[in-house]
Amino acid sequence: MRIVALEEHYRYRDAGSGGSFEQGGVAQPAALLAKLDDVGASRIADMDAAGIDLEVLSHVTPGPAALEPARAVPLARRANDWAAEAVRRYPKRLAAFATLPMSDPDASAEELERTVRELGFKGALINGTSQGRFLDDSRFFPLLERAEALQVPLYLHPAPPPEPVMNAYFSGLDPALGRMLSMAGWGWHAETALHTLRLIVAGVFDRCPRLQLIIGHMGEMLPFMLARSNDVLAPFAKGLRRPVADYLRSNVHVTTSGMFTAPPLLLAIEVLGIDRIMFSVDYPYASHARGRAFLDALPFSPTDMDKLSHGNAERLLGL
Repeated sequence: MRIVALEEHYRYRDAGSGGSFEQGGVAQPAALLAKLDDVGASRIADMDAAGIDLEVLSHVTPGPAALEPARAVPLARRANDWAAEAVRRYPKRLAAFATLPMSDPDASAEELERTVRELGFKGALINGTSQGRFLDDSRFFPLLERAEALQVPLYLHPAPPPEPVMNAYFSGLDPALGRMLSMAGWGWHAETALHTLRLIVAGVFDRCPRLQLIIGHMGEMLPFMLARSNDVLAPFAKGLRRPVADYLRSNVHVTTSGMFTAPPLLLAIEVLGIDRIMFSVDYPYASHARGRAFLDALPFSPTDMDKLSHGNAERLLGL
């Protein structure tokens, strides 16, 4: 069985992290940093041990997107060129999503086109809001329209919350606990779900009907809430051409990244259909071995397993 994983992270050391790295104010262990830095033999060996055939690389947050345009644009270009070199070394094992200088939306559209047309990238991964703006802001329309024209997806990945959100919802706790609650413990999944709903109700997918979005972590809680959100928002989203839920089933794909229990996967399949679900590990924050063990334990038919493990990703990304 061929296995493709497409939320698998790296860091480019020139992208502002230097010799240390923090995510949302939480220092990362040295062993994890070493895995983020490696897109060579050690990563391939780790993939081999778990039977992962191909990974799609994406730059972890923080990165060039968090910087002002004068720094972000050249750093994003260098990071993408660095990732492209790794793909050239291992063309059958690695592919890549672009990292974009999101503080400059026009430059981001140009960098997306460069990486797709010249480097063979499969789309781009965007970490949360950009300078406090969601992607439904008109500043980002050139980027969204360019992705649609290039027929490549945008992977909307969580990021630590803005400081006002952090203070309002996650303060008053032990600082490390509050930070983790704001991120992988709950907060950034809820924000990514909100971000996705905003794109729908703001009419982005009516403006760009062929644009495809990917979200991770079994759909960032949206499959659980979709029926209620659809019913409650319908009377107010009067400008939409279709019901809210329809856009999840036509313009959004979901990966399994970082989640290794069957109930949320089964729910996502029930709500969205197997054709919109794709396997991912969330390496190195989760291990290849754990992702593979989860996949092997699923009681799916060979047809559905082929779609989940590689077929849907191959179709969407043109692998």
